[in-house]
Amino acid sequence: MLRLITSRLVSLALTLLAVSLAIFLILEVLPGDPAAIMLGTAAREDTLAALRQELGLDQPAFLRYLHWIGGILHGDLGQSITYKMPVATLVAERMNVTLPLSLLAILISTALALPLGVAAAARRDGIVDRAVLVFSQLGVAVPNFWIGLLFILFFSTWLGWFPAGGFPGWSAGVWPAFQALLLPAVALALPQAAVLTRVTRSATLEVIGADFVRTARAKGVDKSGTLRRHVVPNALIPVTTILGLQLSFFFGGAILVENVFNLPGLGRLAYQALNQRDLVVIKDIVLIFSGLVIVVNFIVDIGYAILDPRLRGRS
Repeated sequence: MLRLITSRLVSLALTLLAVSLAIFLILEVLPGDPAAIMLGTAAREDTLAALRQELGLDQPAFLRYLHWIGGILHGDLGQSITYKMPVATLVAERMNVTLPLSLLAILISTALALPLGVAAAARRDGIVDRAVLVFSQLGVAVPNFWIGLLFILFFSTWLGWFPAGGFPGWSAGVWPAFQALLLPAVALALPQAAVLTRVTRSATLEVIGADFVRTARAKGVDKSGTLRRHVVPNALIPVTTILGLQLSFFFGGAILVENVFNLPGLGRLAYQALNQRDLVVIKDIVLIFSGLVIVVNFIVDIGYAILDPRLRGRS
């Protein structure tokens, strides 16, 4: 197990390094002047020169990359051109929205998908199974931003149960903040819950047909006991893998959902930075999103090894 963790940590570090290099190359080295991109082609040459000097764009590319990585390792993400404040401060403020939103969406998605998938597999070709399949097909077909718009129209405009957008801040209390995040989290969770439900159903059906499950039933273990003790633990192994892959969709989907609900999170910050051509902020946010996905996949790999002991001897 220790060898597996060490191997995954080395892989994580190398992946983060490769991702940071790719981001840097795309935004700063490939053809095009970053200063002209940020200020526009109509900017004066002396203004462009001043910005190049301020951002260190007049230095060789490898030195700029080393300065960027060195600053990140010390918690310095640079200075935003648009907001005139440290990017680390902007990220810390927006992370208070994006991280709870993503975690709540993951919790909702998992809480919906696992019971529905197992129930559909246990009652194959029955009413429950058909209803779950319809839900999963609709969830896959409808994008999360459209679900968000429907939620605003129904639950906010017509019923008035939830705010239509905005975020009051955690200082206003846990309940108002939770109310502001609930509809966006459900909109973000439903499409991924639909996918995870189908995977859970397929994995459960595969385990139900295994020899050891038939042996357990032959020994007198009832259906619910067989599901609880033998089927579900083994079906969770492939489900965990898919859940890990879905986490990137949760973080990526937050960009759309936060803009639909006007939430001041990292996704909205990325959208605003893109519109304002603030490459300093864009570069850091892309790296943060990539790093979150890589770290979560590392945790999923370790969880996979815990669920499946056969993997512990592999590196």
